[in-house]
Amino acid sequence: MSTPAFTQPFNAATVLAGTHRPDFDVIASWIPQGAHVLDLGCGDGTLLHKLITERSVTGYGVEKNDTNVATCVAKGLPVLQQDLESGLAWFEDDSFDVAVLSLTLQAVHQTENIMREIVRVGKKAIVSVPNFGFWQHRMAVLRGRMPVSKTLPYEWYNTPNVRVLTLKDFEILARDVGCQVTRRVVLHDEKPSTYCPIYAAVWRYLRCNDAGFICIFVWFFGRCHCECGACRRAFL
Repeated sequence: MSTPAFTQPFNAATVLAGTHRPDFDVIASWIPQGAHVLDLGCGDGTLLHKLITERSVTGYGVEKNDTNVATCVAKGLPVLQQDLESGLAWFEDDSFDVAVLSLTLQAVHQTENIMREIVRVGKKAIVSVPNFGFWQHRMAVLRGRMPVSKTLPYEWYNTPNVRVLTLKDFEILARDVGCQVTRRVVLHDEKPSTYCPIYAAVWRYLRCNDAGFICIFVWFFGRCHCECGACRRAFL
């Protein structure tokens, strides 16, 4: 069995090329018609093409991978070949209405600097990240294995991800770099998630068993219902 070799910085758009990206649908719905957009780590240009055709946006994609850049050019997309790790010094403050970073943050080393840069060049920013705190990932660790899933499709020895974060970790980072999270959505099985399957399962169990434990478990698991991220697979 062969394993992928990553000779250039990873972009999740490369790994998931040809697959449906539900986060793209959410991102597109949040971007105003005709906005000026910067798509950082744009991969093969799937999201940028979607935004241009569906939202009539202007702007650029930024990508380092040679193959992805060639694909973007073949599609007629405006793309700049640059390494995100070096920052975005070539763009002035508030150059774009929206800066987008989709499933890339966990694979870069200069995480804090990139977060500061996207909110510098963009009046608003949209970031999507995989949730390493998703309950199935936690169960995999409890079984002694690193998690493998649709959004984390690699084994520990060939993963391109260099950062491991949960939803709460991202919120703390956003706060530390001076960002205010004004909107978010969590995706589970490619759909927006508004309830916690752990909470629901425990509630069903307790309702049929010892009612004396309900208050304790509802309080404990209730935090998963909207905030803690244990039940969520991906986050925007």
